[in-house]
Amino acid sequence: PEEGGQGLSLFIDRAAALVEERRSQVCLGLDPLVDPGITAETDGPAADLISESVLESCVSLIERAGPSCVAVKPQLASFERLGWRGFRALEQVCLAARNLGLMVIADGKRGDVPVSARAYADALTVEGLGPLVDAFTVNPFTGADSIEPFVEAAERSGSGIFVLVRTSNPGATDFQDLTFEGAPLFEHVARVIERFAGRLEGSCGLSGMGAVVGATEPAHLGQVRRILPKSIFLIPGVGAQGGRPEDLAEAFAPGRASALVNASRSIAGADDPALAAEELRKTLWEVSGARSRSG
Repeated sequence: PEEGGQGLSLFIDRAAALVEERRSQVCLGLDPLVDPGITAETDGPAADLISESVLESCVSLIERAGPSCVAVKPQLASFERLGWRGFRALEQVCLAARNLGLMVIADGKRGDVPVSARAYADALTVEGLGPLVDAFTVNPFTGADSIEPFVEAAERSGSGIFVLVRTSNPGATDFQDLTFEGAPLFEHVARVIERFAGRLEGSCGLSGMGAVVGATEPAHLGQVRRILPKSIFLIPGVGAQGGRPEDLAEAFAPGRASALVNASRSIAGADDPALAAEELRKTLWEVSGARSRSG
């Protein structure tokens, strides 16, 4: 995030400019896998070797796939489980992404009662990873007063926020689709987000008060978009989870920069990550362009 008072550059404006510059809406998910027996307590040369391997694999992936992307989304727990070495690797991964002109979305899905939420927000904006992060994900389960500290921090730092609305995992139906007062729970969450949207709206007309909406149930994208006409979406679930980029048109109703599509395994596990990222970039650009032309 860039400091600067009234001259603060907002995440949403930086993202919109980068989308147009690169003609891309691809967000590269970084979920490095390590031996499940490795934890923060693992020490010595083995731990050093593992953290170095995680760093090298992530940087290599950024270098190969990055030119077709606008952002990277490191999954924080994948690094945190390695202790201080993992945090060091995470910092270097964020720097590598920034050096290649990519934005960084810290995926920690933080959320807690207001006093703890404020500490999480500070860690993601001004302390800890803050200087290396452009946006972050938030869990809204504890309510609007717990989202407020994240919004305040984003206002001060120019960061973006992506609140979980309707996730891409099969278990999302357990709670998020339950009907309450005539609407599914995820729509109620979207309406809470809409109350904050104006506070993070940029000069591009979109808002950095964003929503995570999975690609695995594309009909939900239209439902959430009607409630959040200006919010940027972060869309997981394309590729390995079964979501198809061709089904995401409704997310781009406000314009090409109104959604970022995350791809992790479908790029990292491809024989040619650069080609996989470029093919996704082209498809999304066509889908978003067709949606924009249709009004």
